[in-house]
Amino acid sequence: MSGQRPVVVSAPSPNGGRRVRVGGEILGLAYGPGDVAEFLRRAGLDDVDVESSELIEWRGGGPEVWELPG
Repeated sequence: MSGQRPVVVSAPSPNGGRRVRVGGEILGLAYGPGDVAEFLRRAGLDDVDVESSELIEWRGGGPEVWELPG
């Protein structure tokens, strides 16, 4: 797993929200940074700053993007 980030936040879906995965396990659908933080807390990653952590790979935009461009 070298070089990969263990947390992946997918691009916004057409129906809203972004899928959050840790190590390949889907934790849920987040609708904002607070949801991501809560999913990570439940997964035992309490002290992760979702806005700036290098553990998180944001796909389709960073933590400020929650809707598809349109």
